[in-house]
This record gives sequence, structure tokens and C-alpha cells, in this order.
Amino acid sequence: MSRRKKFRTKSKVLNWILDWVDAILFAVVVVTLINVFWFQSFKIPSSSMESSLYTGDHLFVSKLTYGARLPMTPLTIPFTHNVIGSKESYSTSVSWRYKRLPGFRDVRKGDYVVFGFPNGDTVLRKAPVEDYHAVVRYMGREAAEKAFGPVIVRPMDKKDHYVKRCVATPGDTLEVRDGLVWINGEQQTVYPGIQLSYKVVTTGRELNPKVIDQMGLNLRELHFSSALPGYPEMPLTAEMLEKVKAMKNVVSVEPVLQKESQDYREIFPFSPEYSWSRDSFGPLWIPREGTTVELTARNLPLYERIIRDYEHSDVKAALAAGSYTFKQNYYFMMGDNRHNSLDSRYWGFVPEDHIVGRPSVIWLSTDAGRKFPDNIRWKRFLKFL
Repeated sequence: MSRRKKFRTKSKVLNWILDWVDAILFAVVVVTLINVFWFQSFKIPSSSMESSLYTGDHLFVSKLTYGARLPMTPLTIPFTHNVIGSKESYSTSVSWRYKRLPGFRDVRKGDYVVFGFPNGDTVLRKAPVEDYHAVVRYMGREAAEKAFGPVIVRPMDKKDHYVKRCVATPGDTLEVRDGLVWINGEQQTVYPGIQLSYKVVTTGRELNPKVIDQMGLNLRELHFSSALPGYPEMPLTAEMLEKVKAMKNVVSVEPVLQKESQDYREIFPFSPEYSWSRDSFGPLWIPREGTTVELTARNLPLYERIIRDYEHSDVKAALAAGSYTFKQNYYFMMGDNRHNSLDSRYWGFVPEDHIVGRPSVIWLSTDAGRKFPDNIRWKRFLKFL
């Protein structure tokens, strides 16, 4: 082959490579801009929102509804959030201040909301999905870090994403009575997906698994006790409850409620002064930007983390002054599966700057317990929320 032909061949190969590089870079830039300013894909990892959002639902989360939050840690490997393999996928060498573009509206009560897990500011390397602050409360800081460390400190925009329903907005006073939410003295709407746990006693036989599956219950999370006989805890919506009561082999159905917490370290605000539980909680006032609250030793546990960690103010100075003025809005989030959800009852308020967006459509839903193609929930395909 002549020198000229070799040169032409190398030029064609080089041009082909450059064309592909240009195409890939263009795609990366476009998808990144879409993720930052418009939509972002999100997968439901747990059953805390069943029967509203299912484990295995793949969502498009709208950034436009509440306004897109601009990146604060821009040096990130494309298409990753906070880890790649077992390493962090971002660098904190460049850090920008929090800023949010104008949105169409504010967060409303009843909205599904995706947000950064407030307690995800600190993560244990060997137990990354565990709540670091909860582990420390039970084990002590030194023991927790020795057993599961080292500790990783994450920027606000690199916290793991959660999805819950907003049940209280800034300025509201929230209570949970017998598992149901009350806002400003009035019972909140019981949305169709809300479910509580019930003790279901049968004549001795298990309920028909086909009927249970058709009702939308997760068979893998149900436990039949022959000693009862029945199900010690069966999560049911109001509609499911009536169907179960009507079954011939069901003897009785009773709600499983916690009147008082057995351990104050479990429920926010983690103080022996408060005997709140998952089903009997509050009253609790939700902080609103610009509002001043009287601060005492009694109510300090409610707002201490806000003052110290979210607003970076001096707790001692605020307590000495006897009052504190909040710098941003806060929200209270709960899972629809009320007895199987780690939510604001277990870690407190969600700051406004942690809000990512609002789920708008389920574009795919899969059941990990089934094989293809039975694992695809076709009825949830392209379901708008």
C-alpha cells in the first residue's frame, strides 16, 4: 500500500473516531442539562410508599414544578449521583452556593416529593444505607465508626434521594393520632394509597395467595403465624381493609398501633421529654422562613438540628437569646405505607433546599420477584401521577 493510501486510511479512521467522540460529548451535555433543569430518572428502592408507588417503579421527576436546583458540586462523573462502584463519583474541590430557579408552584400538602435524605450528610462506609445518626444514638459515635467506618461527609446535593408524600408545609401544626395525620386541628384527607398495619386473625388457614396478589399486597412481606393463627401485621388501605373483612375465613381485623414509643431514641426529636410514637406524634409546628419562635430548653430538641446543621447558626447563642428566626422553609414528609416507612417521624424536618422535584410519570415498573416478562407491571407503564 502506498504512503498516500495509508495516510487516507488513517485519516478516515481518525475522522470516524472524532465523529463518535463529538456525538458522545453532545449526548452527555444534552442529557446532563435535561437532568439538571428538566427531568431526572429515579427508581423506587423500597416499599415505604406502597400502595401508591411500588418498589421497582421507575419515575421521571420534574425539576420544573418547584424550580430546578442548580448543582452545588459540579465536578461529577456524568450519569452518576454520589458513588461509582465503591468510590465517590464527585469532587468537592469546586463548590457553589445553593440556588434554585423559579418554579411553577411551591410544594403542597399531598404532593409526592423527591428530596435529599436530611440525615445523609454523614455516611458510614461499611453501612451506607443506614442512618448514621440513628446508629450513633444506639451504639455511640466511637463504636459505630469503629464497626462500620470510615465516615464519609457528603455535600447537600450528593445526599441519597428519598421519595415521600408531603403531609405538612411551613407554618402548619401537625399531629398523628392513631396513625392518621391531623393538620391545624383537622384530619387530613386519607389518600387512596395510605395503608396501616392490621392484625388479621383467620380460622386457621392462610388467605388465598391469588386473591392477596390481586388486591395489590406484596406477598413477600406478609408473614402467616400458625400460632395466632393469622397475620400479625398486614398492611392494608381502606379499600383492602373492607375486602379482607369480607373474607369467609377471616375472624377479626384490628389495627396495630403504637400509643407510646418504647425507646425515645427511635422517634424524633429523640428526647426523653417527648413520648411520641409512629402513631401518636406531636403536636409539632413546622418552621416557616422569617418566623421567630420562642426557644427554650424544652423545645430545643425540636429545632436544634435545624439551627446547627441546616442554617449553620450558633445554638448556644440562640438559646441564650430565647428566640430564633428561621432562614428557610421546612416540610414534614411521610410514606404512604405508614407502618413501614422511615420518614420525618424518625429523622425530622426536610429543608426546602433539599427538595429535588416532583414525580410526574412512571415510565416503567418491574417486580423483582418475578421473571421476564411477568415481572413488568404493564398497567403502570407510562402512568402519570
